[in-house]
Amino acid sequence: MVRQILPISALLLGSALLLFAGGINALILPVRGAAEGFSATALGLLGAGWAIGFIAGCWYTPRMVARVGHIRAFGVVSALAAVAILASALLVSNEAWIPLRAISGFCFAGAAMIVESWLSERAEPHTRGRIFGIYTMVNLLASTGGQMALTLGDTAGFTFFLLGGIFYCLALVPTALSSTATPRPLTSVSLDLGALWRNSPVAVFGVFCVGISNSAFGALAAVYAGQVGLVLSSVALFASLPILAGAVSQVPVGWLSDRMDRRHVLLAVCAVAIATDLAFVVLAPETRLMNLALSALLGASIYAMYPVIIAHANDHAPENSAIQTSGGLLMIFGFGSILGRQSPASP
Repeated sequence: MVRQILPISALLLGSALLLFAGGINALILPVRGAAEGFSATALGLLGAGWAIGFIAGCWYTPRMVARVGHIRAFGVVSALAAVAILASALLVSNEAWIPLRAISGFCFAGAAMIVESWLSERAEPHTRGRIFGIYTMVNLLASTGGQMALTLGDTAGFTFFLLGGIFYCLALVPTALSSTATPRPLTSVSLDLGALWRNSPVAVFGVFCVGISNSAFGALAAVYAGQVGLVLSSVALFASLPILAGAVSQVPVGWLSDRMDRRHVLLAVCAVAIATDLAFVVLAPETRLMNLALSALLGASIYAMYPVIIAHANDHAPENSAIQTSGGLLMIFGFGSILGRQSPASP
């Protein structure tokens, strides 16, 4: 497996640096916005701006990659993300932050499409599940690390805006210096969701449901933990443990999906998630230990689904269509995420 990872190590490192900065970016804006007196509506519109930018990024990125190539396109989105967070430090107002957050969403959709299509082309079918699992594990850990970094200093100044900008710029370096062969030039740049459905209806339906469930859980985890009486430290652990457990589960789940039908692995992981959800409802756990154990099990299952889905979709995708496959799935995931955050209980 090491032989498969080494050629893509620069790509994984660039993605990790980008996601570390993204973790800082995602948390510093609502924290600082609340301190600056932004209304709840304005803070909510930051998420809406992100979603709009994310979907726009899914549409436009294939054209950008076709024009300038994968490495330059990755450089563009990393640089724009750095500009967005640095401009947010200079322009502290909701009128500026909402469109700047949309730019960030655009950049992250573009970066994910570029990296995932690149990985898909480099991976063999019998290692694709593990490679996407490792990629997801790296991203989950990096994003969580970026968010945890905010506990190390004062969020009132420019420090974390500058730190985010630095790491966005550092994300440019590994791929720019890497000698790894880039993917072949694109022959088609348009997204075709109908063709994606015909190639893999399981992937389309699955990624839509995963978008709903993951975003709803992410939005409501801390709310639930507070309502069942967990103290603040346990609330933070309840929200972070699922991500860490999801990172740990990536490799074994990916390994299994490389050795048997990925659909069967996906069904098994879904069964674990459903059983864990039912345990929350039926058992109504009140103890700290039980709640934390169930949250970890839920995270280990729901965050392991996406890499299996994208590996399955690429198994059935036409040749040289990795970026269209990734873009279509990301767009559908984005729509599901928007619906998931529309829960009446969402904060």
